[in-house]
Amino acid sequence: MTVAAAGKGKLIYNIYRALTTGLSPLVYLHLRWRKLRGLEHPHRWPERLGRPSIPRPPGPLLWFHAVSLGEGMAAIPVIRCCRRLMPNLTILMTTTTYCAFEVIKNRLPNGVIYQFCPLDIPVAVDAFLHYWKPNAIMIMESELWPNLIMGASKHGIALALLNARVSAESFKRWSGPVLLPLISLLLSKFSLIIPLSTLQAIRFQLLQAPPFTINFSGDLKYVNDYDDSGGDIGNLEDLKISLLQRQVWMASSIHRGEEKIMLGVHKALMQTNPGVVTIIVPRHPQHGKEIAQELQKEGKTVALRSQHEKLTTGTNVYVVDTLGELRQFYKLTPIAVIGGSFFPDLAGHNISEAAAAGCAVLTGHHVGHYSNMVLEMQRLNPLSVLQVSGKSELEEALRKLFSDARKLEERQMAAKQAFCALSSGVVANVWNLLNFHVLRRAL
Repeated sequence: MTVAAAGKGKLIYNIYRALTTGLSPLVYLHLRWRKLRGLEHPHRWPERLGRPSIPRPPGPLLWFHAVSLGEGMAAIPVIRCCRRLMPNLTILMTTTTYCAFEVIKNRLPNGVIYQFCPLDIPVAVDAFLHYWKPNAIMIMESELWPNLIMGASKHGIALALLNARVSAESFKRWSGPVLLPLISLLLSKFSLIIPLSTLQAIRFQLLQAPPFTINFSGDLKYVNDYDDSGGDIGNLEDLKISLLQRQVWMASSIHRGEEKIMLGVHKALMQTNPGVVTIIVPRHPQHGKEIAQELQKEGKTVALRSQHEKLTTGTNVYVVDTLGELRQFYKLTPIAVIGGSFFPDLAGHNISEAAAAGCAVLTGHHVGHYSNMVLEMQRLNPLSVLQVSGKSELEEALRKLFSDARKLEERQMAAKQAFCALSSGVVANVWNLLNFHVLRRAL
C-alpha cells in the first residue's frame, strides 16, 4: 500500500468516524426501536453500546466475533481447539443477532464468555476495547467495520479474518475509487487472512490485502464437531418412530416465497405418494408459524414443532418453528433440500450439515458464496449435490429418489464421503496458522 493510498484511506476513515460519531444519538434510538420490536435482547441490549454485563477475568483474552448463526457455528470448533490447547486463556465470543445468541449460548464450551458485539460507533467500540482489552481478535467471514478495526490497530491488538469472503456485490462496491483506499487500509491491519477459496483470495489481493497475510486452511463450515447439547429435542424420538414406515424429505432454511415451491412439490407428491411427509424448516421461526396458519386455513393438518404436536397418520406436513435443532432433523430424513437458493436475490445456505448427516443433498442454483462448497463436493463426487431449477425439476428429482432406493443410497453415500474428505484437518490447519501468525506474537 503506497503512502498516498494510505493517506487517502485515513482521510476517508476520519470522515467515517466523524459521521458515525455524529449519528450516534440516532443509532441509539434505532437500537431502542429494535429492542421494542424484539430484534434485540430485552435485557442485554446495552452490550451493543459497549456496556459489559459481566466482569472481565484477569490475564490474556482472545475475542472471536461472528455476525450471525452460521458464522458463529463455524467459529465454535476453533474456540474448542483454543480452549483445549491454551486452557489458561480467556475467550470472549460475540455475535450481532439475537437469533444467533439464542442458539450459540448453549453450544459454547464451558468458561467462554458471550456478549453482543458493539455497534460500530466510536463510543461503543472504544468502551468495548477499553474494558475487555483483547490480545487478539478473530473475525469471521466479512465483518470489516472501520471503527473496530482501526481501534484495534491503535491499541496494538492483533487481527485475523477467518473463513474470509467478499460477495461479488461487495467486491464491486469496495473496488471503486471511493472505498478502495479505506478497504485497503483496513485489510493492511490484519496479521492473517484465511480465505474461503482461491476466488476469494484473488478478491482480497485485488483489494490490496498484503499477500503474506493470505493463507489457506479449508472451509470451517465443513466442521461439525460441536456437541448436540442445547435445544428441546425431547420428542424427536417419537417423531423418528412416526417416520419409520413413511417416505420423508425436508426443506431446510427456506426463505419467504420458497414455501410456495416446497408446498407445491408436496402437493404433487401426495397424488402418487399419499403417505409422504414433508418437513419444513424456515430460516426464521415466525415464518414457520405463518406457514402453519396458512395451511390450517386451507383445511390441512399440520404439526408444529414449537407446540410439540405429534405426527399422526393423517398429518403430512411437519413445520419446525424453533431454533438450533437443524442438525438433529437432518438425522431424521434421507433427503434434504437446502433453501435460500431458489430465487436470484438469495445466496444459499450451508449444505455440509445435511451431508454430514448422510442426507441426499439438493439445492437451487442461487447459492452465492456457497458455490465453492457445492463445486468442491461435486468435484469429489458428482452425486454429492444435486442442483435443480424450480418446482418441476425438484418434483422430478424427488420422485426419482423415492422410487429408486439404490439411487437414493448412492447420493446419500456420495454426500457423506465428500463431506468427510473436505472436513478433514481444517481446524488443525486454522490453529497452526493462528498460532504462527497471530497468537505467538499477541500473547
